[in-house]
Amino acid sequence: MPLTDVLALDDSRRLTGASLLLDAPGAVMEVHLPEARAEDALAAWERHLRALLDALGWADATLASRRYPEGASLAFTAPLDALYAATEVNEAAWAMTVAELGEEPLPELQAEVERLRGLIEEEHNPTLLELADAAAARGVTFLWDDDDVSVGQGTGVKTWPVDDIYPPDAIAWADVHDVPVALVTGTNGKSTTARLLGAILRADGRTPGVTSTDRIIVGHDILDTGDYSGPGGARTVLRDPRVETAVLEVARGGLLRRGLGTPTATAVAVTNVADDHLGDYGIETVEGLARVKFVVTKALGEGGVLVANAEDPYVQHQAHRLRPILEAQGATICWTALDPDDERVALHHERGGAVCAVVDGHLAYGHRSEWTRVIAVNDIPITLGGAARYNIRNALIALGLARALGVSDAAIAKGLAAFRSDPDTNPGRGNVFEVGEARVWMDFAHNEHGLSALSEAVLALPSRRRLVLLGHAGDRTDAEISGLARSAAKFEADKFILAEYPEHLRGRELGDIPRLLRKTLRAEGVPDDAIEVAPGPLEGTKQALDWAEPGDLLLLLVLSKRDEATALVREAAAGARHA
Repeated sequence: MPLTDVLALDDSRRLTGASLLLDAPGAVMEVHLPEARAEDALAAWERHLRALLDALGWADATLASRRYPEGASLAFTAPLDALYAATEVNEAAWAMTVAELGEEPLPELQAEVERLRGLIEEEHNPTLLELADAAAARGVTFLWDDDDVSVGQGTGVKTWPVDDIYPPDAIAWADVHDVPVALVTGTNGKSTTARLLGAILRADGRTPGVTSTDRIIVGHDILDTGDYSGPGGARTVLRDPRVETAVLEVARGGLLRRGLGTPTATAVAVTNVADDHLGDYGIETVEGLARVKFVVTKALGEGGVLVANAEDPYVQHQAHRLRPILEAQGATICWTALDPDDERVALHHERGGAVCAVVDGHLAYGHRSEWTRVIAVNDIPITLGGAARYNIRNALIALGLARALGVSDAAIAKGLAAFRSDPDTNPGRGNVFEVGEARVWMDFAHNEHGLSALSEAVLALPSRRRLVLLGHAGDRTDAEISGLARSAAKFEADKFILAEYPEHLRGRELGDIPRLLRKTLRAEGVPDDAIEVAPGPLEGTKQALDWAEPGDLLLLLVLSKRDEATALVREAAAGARHA
């Protein structure tokens, strides 16, 4: 096999914000790197890259690399106005590396430098850099992309087209300021937590801008639907002049592809970390995924707060690992747990730190060894009277964030009491319908961790028979898909419907995922005649509704075409009412 295939370049991209490898913008590439070649290849890459950077006048760049099984991420910092060119620099260094290890003639250094200088000059935008420096000098956020440039955030933002930037001395800087910003990440619960916080902020009289994996909202206005959990969604909210406080859901994919969407935040939260989406960009373990999630802490500065779930071992470990860095940044930790006697929470509270827990049946905020009871758990609708413990945890995270954003306890209580987990307010998260005398629970739970948390609440509901509709996208590992089936088996359902997702096979063949789900369910003791297959989630929803009888409970785990599936359930509910 040619060495160019053995040491193949898999991906090369810009990093527009702080990332897993870098604290500033730059370029990164993913390369195939067999273990036997790794040490020599990394040394050669660094040597060739340094030679190019020195010749280009970028000698102060920071280099970083991360090895993973059969590959590596190779990155370096670069000027804001030359990130496309920076990817070319990285690729040139790798081409030299492959040539050297293959004992082939290397590209002529000076010719490469001249080519790269031409690319840098084409991209060079001195006005952009001047504005970035001016914003930094005034302590306000600077955001840019291919189309627009902005200074400030929300009600204090000013935005221009990238080819028509105002010079710093023409800007009314007195009108430019940032707004409070909260970042919410984690494997499960981040969308619900972000929406809870949005409801709290509205109850406080603020206009929040909230991004999530399925919509972007300012105040009560839905600006658009779709996945806005990446940097693009963050910029959209932060550039909206109506926004008084921003709540940004931050997904793993955006962090790995581009880095953070904002350089600063008032508070950040990590809900939990579990086995999901492993394998992308060399993130092969849950521990590695936890490190990605905690990139959000790089946005914290003086007075910033990390709200962390003390019950999650991966969150515990990362928060402990980063504590010295957080302290150097001037940031603190607010731990959350259901039990106020949780060892980490209790010790932190005794030492005067901020904590959130359930005290005497109330969500409570603890600080300086005192407890303030904010709202009874039973007064928060999404907790289902305490049965939905995962939503109590989400509410505790929202409480910690709201306190960090300066929201009053009265507004926190009002917002939590008003929040409903219906398809309009919190789509795909614990949406419950009555269809005749049967109950339908629709949810987006899509991994073993999320479904296990959901089971506590669903199994607490009375039912004559149970049905579970489930499926998965093809980009998950066999282990992840089997884990979902194992969790589903714990519902001891009378019927399982396995839905295909033809639009999301992502390299697998039609039928692969239902076969794997069936195999796991059978291994867990589910009889074969209790399992059906549906060609898609809508067909599966129809099969479930046709099966339902009075007293039944249907758990529909719908991962795509959710709006259409919800419409089918609503139609069935309306028909049952008029029957």
